[in-house]
Amino acid sequence: QVQLVESGGGLVQAGGSLRLSCAASGRTFSNYVMGWFRQAPGKEREFVAGISWSGGSTDYADSVKGRFMISRDNAKNTMYLQMNSLKPEDTAVYYCAAGKTISASRVYIDRMLYEYWGQGAQVTVSS
Repeated sequence: QVQLVESGGGLVQAGGSLRLSCAASGRTFSNYVMGWFRQAPGKEREFVAGISWSGGSTDYADSVKGRFMISRDNAKNTMYLQMNSLKPEDTAVYYCAAGKTISASRVYIDRMLYEYWGQGAQVTVSS
């Protein structure tokens, strides 16, 4: 079992920055692909960014490429999402997720491959 807790959400003006953190506890953090998803009101949960357990491979949704950066610190059992140049359309509840893997380089985009989810952190970007 892996427990995930997000923090760092809040209200920011368009063009501003926020950093989300996801603290993991339970099983070995480094055996898991980690990802960020988001869900806006009335919309489905969508992939934002993912990172391999080694940290060497990442992937991003086209809508956030060049603005968001995912990273992880396996020694601290923590994953981060640095969000820059925020737009009102980035407003959503952001979820971190973990999926078991045996590959050091694999990144999951499909949310069905993630087994564990945090409770979510609200990010609101005002125009």
